[in-house]
Amino acid sequence: MALDVPLDEAFDFRIPDGLEAPRGALVVVPFGRSRKVGVVVEHAASSKVSASRLRDIESLVGDVAPFKADELELFEFCAAYYQRPLGEVIAASLPPRLRQVSRRALRPSEPAAGPAGFEASTPLNAEQRSALEAVRTVTGFQAVLLHGVTGSGKTEVYLHLIADALARRQQALMLVPEIGLTPQFEARVRARFPGARLAAAHSGLSLGERAQAWIDAQSGAAQVVLGTRSAVFMPFKALGLVVVDEEHDASYKQQESLRYSARDVAVRRAQRLGIPVVLGSATPSLESMANAAEGRYARARLRERAASGAAMPAVRTIDTRADRPVEGLSHALLLALRERLTRGEQSLVFVNRRGFAPVLYCAACTWHSTCKRCSANLVLHRREDELRCHHCGRRERVPAACPDCGTEDLAPVGQGTQRVEEALAGVLTGARIARVDRDSTTRKGSLGKVLEEIRAGRIDVLVGTQMLAKGHDYPALTLVGVLGADNALFSADFRAAERLHAQLVQVAGRAGRADRPGEVLIQTDFPYHPLYAAVASHDFDRFAAQSLEERRLAGFPPYAHLALLRAESKKAGEALEFLGQAGRLARRAGEGVEVFDPVPAALERKAGFERAQLLVRAPSRQALQPFLRAWRLALTARDQRRVRWSLDVDPLEV
Repeated sequence: MALDVPLDEAFDFRIPDGLEAPRGALVVVPFGRSRKVGVVVEHAASSKVSASRLRDIESLVGDVAPFKADELELFEFCAAYYQRPLGEVIAASLPPRLRQVSRRALRPSEPAAGPAGFEASTPLNAEQRSALEAVRTVTGFQAVLLHGVTGSGKTEVYLHLIADALARRQQALMLVPEIGLTPQFEARVRARFPGARLAAAHSGLSLGERAQAWIDAQSGAAQVVLGTRSAVFMPFKALGLVVVDEEHDASYKQQESLRYSARDVAVRRAQRLGIPVVLGSATPSLESMANAAEGRYARARLRERAASGAAMPAVRTIDTRADRPVEGLSHALLLALRERLTRGEQSLVFVNRRGFAPVLYCAACTWHSTCKRCSANLVLHRREDELRCHHCGRRERVPAACPDCGTEDLAPVGQGTQRVEEALAGVLTGARIARVDRDSTTRKGSLGKVLEEIRAGRIDVLVGTQMLAKGHDYPALTLVGVLGADNALFSADFRAAERLHAQLVQVAGRAGRADRPGEVLIQTDFPYHPLYAAVASHDFDRFAAQSLEERRLAGFPPYAHLALLRAESKKAGEALEFLGQAGRLARRAGEGVEVFDPVPAALERKAGFERAQLLVRAPSRQALQPFLRAWRLALTARDQRRVRWSLDVDPLEV
């Protein structure tokens, strides 16, 4: 099978005499007028291709060992379940450098000399020991949901489990949701396993570094692999443990091409290998909570913070109808920030919008900055004097006057991280303020430098997006202020409440992780909303139980199984027309499957394409999967060259 070929089928090649090409091997093959790297997925005694047209495999890729049978089985499962070509799944496993025909040969790194060792930190508390034993007693496959409040020491449990795997001469894979979390984890793992070889695997590395990590994992030279979602497909010589940290995080779901869930693939991989997989979170996904309640997952609890004297932060709301914010900042929040400055403590102001302001507006004629290629606003980035679309990347210079009426009085509306940073600098005289978002951390290593400045006490106030909301530990941070949370309260997406609750709990968890008490202030127009009360109570079990009951009554996951047919076209109306035809096909063939009417996508226009979607729902995967296979074949047989379409199984957003 040739990779990087957008076709649904395998291609036949002849194995020339004298060449060994076992199943799973990487080979170089002629393809049209070019040459490509392919993977041998099957051997056959004969071919439907005539002998005169059958071409020979040119050579074996000598520096890459063949995929093992269990790895090929995982690829085949993903291709079938997510309704994508097998070649696309295999390509997702291979780093770009290994898909190149002409490249420098790679060698595995030298194995670590001697035993991996394990530098123990502070002794485990009773809850941590209990959680550790819950995994240690597992024989064979078991998914274990490690549900621990923020700061409860989940990472310490992970490290002890990794030590167990290394003692058994096995490898460990640890998945994290964001590239920004890898430097912190990497430094911690290296410090605790000074004799082990660690490989990092994420898109922030160079092509050579990613390829070397892959080779080291496959050869067994890398004993611990720390990576983001694509690392779930990496090959291993002797994988013995999989850990998925922040298992609820939406970043584990790939949103383009092969739309897989790395968390779910990790569980499947562990099941096939007969090894434990640990899913850790302070705010587990409702799907994982349901699996634990029904006995499919074991559950270990960490109810208290690990640090001596550390308690959960006090959470309260600021009624912004009475305390009207100026430049996004209420009087109560400013008083709390000044109090922390006086005490020499650190604060975090969380606003999940980057840029200066979400939109530029003309009060005279109501013109506002919109993207010509998307149904979205252009965000003002004032320092760069640009308007940017955060969906398609379009950039424009900030106009000197309104393009419609010529008025020069254009006003930024709303707050982004840049505007909040500027406002804080104006009211907190002498405070050392740092902004952390995607724009401020584009250079390699820049995020790590900022985090080190925070831990060293050289920063007083952090302003940031969700990049700062999870995984990071700031011992001197005692105050978190949340801006703009109301934006997510009334979303049409059935997962919106779960996401907002998780986000608030995670960002609140940055406060008070050491011996000084923490406080969280949420600015809101709805101070008595039940969701904010749930965050303040720190009672996740109650929130999850209520949310699951709502899901059950509404027929949403985990009590039903969904798939979205997405379509897009340059021409208005074509995507909806295609989906209308697809819906009629589905209703004729989909007994036991509910087919909804097509609707425009939430972001109806993106990068010049009109987008729409059609939802199908089934009571079980056993009912949904055969329907999707038949439906996809029927859609593939139709000539729809002007419409791009794809199936999204288990979508995050509907």
